[in-house]
Amino acid sequence: MKPAPFIWHGPTSVDEAVSVLAECGRDGKVLAGGQSLVPVLAMRLASPAHLVDINRIAGLNFVESTPAGVTVGALARHRALERDAAATTAQPLLAQALAFVAHPTIRNRGTSVGSLAHADPAGELTCVLALTGGHILARSSRGERRIAAADFFLGPLESALAADELALHAFFPALPAGAGSAFTEVARRHGDYALCGVAAVVTVDAAGVVTEARCGYLVVAETPLVLEVTEAALTGEDALADLAMAAVDPQSDIHGSADYRRHLAGVLTVRAVRQATVHARARRQIVAA
Repeated sequence: MKPAPFIWHGPTSVDEAVSVLAECGRDGKVLAGGQSLVPVLAMRLASPAHLVDINRIAGLNFVESTPAGVTVGALARHRALERDAAATTAQPLLAQALAFVAHPTIRNRGTSVGSLAHADPAGELTCVLALTGGHILARSSRGERRIAAADFFLGPLESALAADELALHAFFPALPAGAGSAFTEVARRHGDYALCGVAAVVTVDAAGVVTEARCGYLVVAETPLVLEVTEAALTGEDALADLAMAAVDPQSDIHGSADYRRHLAGVLTVRAVRQATVHARARRQIVAA
């Protein structure tokens, strides 16, 4: 199929882009990498009257890392973020998750902020933003506002962005000292949408004992799910798996049943926490050395 007819806009500044969005209202859609939007248009699951292509706007394709965290501009491609050594050092979950995002061809073109704005509960970066407690900076003709990850994802493919707002950047807080991270998922083929995915951040003390553990989930809820799992992690792996399986609310489809996805949530929670704990202890040893 082909997209329904639309009017293309090519703003060259952020001010021009938000002005066009203000005029278009709900009839407008922002085009960045297009790896999520273009298939939706082609299948006519969305038929916006106006397409606001922001690729001509200079200065939005940046990745900046500081001790506080990683800021990713609206036009930064997945591949650029995945290969950014400073970003990986500050927040390893980014590279760990991006390795599972589709295929290299898609990552070369798709934008990380665009993926977040798409708000797909199967999106790896939606899970990372939620687990790390990051935020999105949005701008409209009315001004700027910072939207916390906890408030950003409203439902499947539904974000808190208003129709006239442009997501300028996403911020991912740095991995805390003494913490380690891991990301794992199961898909029918590598690069396909996950049947279930789990990210984990685990903090250990100087003796290597777990003091805090949190997990984020994709696919098994309508929005990214974040769980505090410290007590279960200290109790044992069976308790950890049971907690995850009781908390998720997966749906059945042609790729897997709800029961199978629930089982995967338990298995992957144990795996992710185990890997994140090893990572945390290794980072502790490097600091001590």
